[in-house]
Amino acid sequence: MKGSLEAPGATIGVIERYREHLPVTEATPVFTLSEGSTPLVHSPRLSAIVGRGCRVYLKYEGLNPTGSFKDRGMTVAVSKAAESGAHLVICASTGNTSAAAAAYAARAGIKCAVFLPCGKIAMGKLAQAFVHGAVVIAIEGNFDQCLKLVREMATEPGISIVNSVNPYRLEGQKTAAFEVIDALGDAPHLHVLPVGNAGNTTAYWRGYLEYHRLNRATRLPRMLGFEAAGAAPIYYDRVVEYPETAASAIRIGNPASWKMATAAFRESGGAIEIITDEEIFAAQSWLASKEGLFVEPASAAPIAGLFKCRSQTPCAGCPIQKIPDDAVIVCTLTGHGLKDTAAVLNERVKPLAALPEKAAILSILDKAK
Repeated sequence: MKGSLEAPGATIGVIERYREHLPVTEATPVFTLSEGSTPLVHSPRLSAIVGRGCRVYLKYEGLNPTGSFKDRGMTVAVSKAAESGAHLVICASTGNTSAAAAAYAARAGIKCAVFLPCGKIAMGKLAQAFVHGAVVIAIEGNFDQCLKLVREMATEPGISIVNSVNPYRLEGQKTAAFEVIDALGDAPHLHVLPVGNAGNTTAYWRGYLEYHRLNRATRLPRMLGFEAAGAAPIYYDRVVEYPETAASAIRIGNPASWKMATAAFRESGGAIEIITDEEIFAAQSWLASKEGLFVEPASAAPIAGLFKCRSQTPCAGCPIQKIPDDAVIVCTLTGHGLKDTAAVLNERVKPLAALPEKAAILSILDKAK
């Protein structure tokens, strides 16, 4: 059975587009929502800020079907779960994984259960899990405790875990690196990402390595990751028992892909750094108002990181100082801003009140210049 549309001209998903590079066979039922093929948007203003003739591109993963990069891995994980005969897929989530798991499980006709940290999920993501029919369970604890419970549950027969501890997730997510190279004609010199559970860092590096081995790229990029300062286990090299950041997608204190991501930073000549919540929100606002791209807070971490790298006090040993002039830089924007509107809609953000008169409107517009 195939979950994709078969009509002429229909957009294919990442499994069909990159089948030869993925662990699927003719026996694998493909369940897709036409994920992938997200735009690589040139950012002239960021390019000017970085300077030295560098060109900055934004991989806008918020345009995947459920609004985040998680769909790439989920199409493979759920398809393989169905192939194995699983009757239930489960995951721990800070939000985006739950939305993707619920949607792809619905597509496959498989039951889905998601474990969420109680009170720590953006409402947009929670709504997605509910509307797609998942069993939503709020756990008194953080993401890491949810993941521990999910690992225990996955020992039961017929249950498949679809977190990034499932190797099929990373296989699907690596296709983003393929797309970057396909679009640019080569790998970038530097790739910048937000880091939470660290699976995306691992997946991108895997994709770059595979295409390089196939001579589809002449170089490998330096990988530069940014954790939130209050949830930075890799940067501090210790588990953070009570991670805190307003960027809920990266509020993780014990990343599942810690070792693999650390290896990616080391092997690529890259680094892991931190930024504050204030820097994240400033970058989110800048990106929306200057480049027209609305992303959830965690997705703004790479942009905040670039600003920090080009500030008067850049990160120690920052890879951006090591790339050549005229370099190509790619930043991954992992999720759409509509995932977490509460991050920008607060008591400080209100519509301007006016009488229904032309003069009153013109007065407001004049003051807003």
